[in-house]
Amino acid sequence: MNDYIVKATALNGMVRAYAATTTNTVGETQRRQDTWATASAALGRAVTITAMMGAMLKGDDTLTVKVEGNGPMGAIVADGNAVGTVRGYVTNPHVDFDLNDNGKLDVARAVGTEGNISVVKDLGLKDYFTGSVPIVSGEIGEDFTYYFANSEQIPSAVGAGVLVNPDQSILSSGGFIVQVMPGASEDSIAALEDKIQNFPAISNLIREGNSPEQILERLFGQEEVKIHETLPVEFKCKCSKERLENAIIGLGSDEIQKMIEEDHGAEATCHFCNEKYQFTEEELEALKDSANEQ
Repeated sequence: MNDYIVKATALNGMVRAYAATTTNTVGETQRRQDTWATASAALGRAVTITAMMGAMLKGDDTLTVKVEGNGPMGAIVADGNAVGTVRGYVTNPHVDFDLNDNGKLDVARAVGTEGNISVVKDLGLKDYFTGSVPIVSGEIGEDFTYYFANSEQIPSAVGAGVLVNPDQSILSSGGFIVQVMPGASEDSIAALEDKIQNFPAISNLIREGNSPEQILERLFGQEEVKIHETLPVEFKCKCSKERLENAIIGLGSDEIQKMIEEDHGAEATCHFCNEKYQFTEEELEALKDSANEQ
């Protein structure tokens, strides 16, 4: 199954819903980051949620998500956009633990239960929109549920899950975001909360072959769901040698001269995709000239 997101409404428009399958996207992220199982689950959840939050944007809008907990995995960073491309990395990819008391990967232990989640949106305006909330559990989905309710003032339920194969590859991955619109009745909200509370693990549903549409139909009932749009999802990095050249120019001519004298060249690695870029002495001389012209 190709990765994609569905955008939908349910319960006569009282609920806005997103559901995604991200197995291939998270798999590519895992491969590039070389994450171990627990780290894969945490990073995969963050990447999946970021992809769905990107689907809420329009045009050239982008967002960057950062999960900074006090666990051994360190910070998780992911960014996405309105066209379904997403990428992410983690500070320490080699984190794994025994399963927790619920028989699941112990994401909270890897992330930590203290820290912050921040979301920065570039909406093409003069200033960025920035929201930040404390981590409430380290399970990622619950933390973003809290983020939407407190930073964006939208009552929401966020679920994301990742299953990892014994060889560290990704077996299944996906998620959903359900948001209650103004005017929804208390009875409808209570019934929805109860259903979400008892909903099967999203990663298991995807492993069993359920599509994003089927996941929403299972949650709301087939007659209640109205699909408005589908959006393909894929891992895609924005790095390039030209971007790194501009970054090196920004260091200034003195710093570039040190690279030439001490290292006789330079190598830079992208955090997101781990692609390596080499710069010869001659290339650095040219970049130094550009720095002097600024």
